[in-house]
Amino acid sequence: MNSYKTVRKEASEEYIVKKSRFIGYIKPVTSKQEALDFIAEISKKHWDATHNVYAYILRKEGIKKFSDDGEPQGTAGMPALDVLEKNGLTDVCVVVTRYFGGIMLGAGGLVRAYSHSASIAVNASGIVTRAMCARLKINCDYTFYGRLASLVPECGGIIEDTLYEDNVTVIFRLPLTDCDSFAAKLTEASNGRYTAEKTDEFYADTD
Repeated sequence: MNSYKTVRKEASEEYIVKKSRFIGYIKPVTSKQEALDFIAEISKKHWDATHNVYAYILRKEGIKKFSDDGEPQGTAGMPALDVLEKNGLTDVCVVVTRYFGGIMLGAGGLVRAYSHSASIAVNASGIVTRAMCARLKINCDYTFYGRLASLVPECGGIIEDTLYEDNVTVIFRLPLTDCDSFAAKLTEASNGRYTAEKTDEFYADTD
């Protein structure tokens, strides 16, 4: 898998329906332990809530799990998980806290409430694409630096650091799938004077 979608940051959002208060919490996670720690953190924070429903999906471990936490089967955790799946998300955990307001919502109402809570949490966090990237380094003279500084973003790269010495060293990341086309454009732009040195490979945000 060269790329995947997850949420950008930890976030929360809430709304009220028929006097029941729903709070959707979401966080990017990369392991089962991180997911369980997040669930435990929210459950401890809202120890007095009627329910703390959760769902999470993990890429490397191939895990999809949810809990209704006492709500009728299929009305809470599964709808939250469904929101994650429909958005194509992985490495993510969502917890929906409910404070019962005294009015029954019915099975359909619960499904809609938990789906909506998970959706507004996703929206509050934002969705990001993470791709396998290469970290590259190019040392060039000041004459070519201006062209290089524009070529990197043109090819989908993100400049991480620039060192100004006798020459300029530009350190940037680029999705692996774009490395060959970048190399060709760099050769053309510099008349073959410069090549990029790869120093690392890792997953990183590309948008």
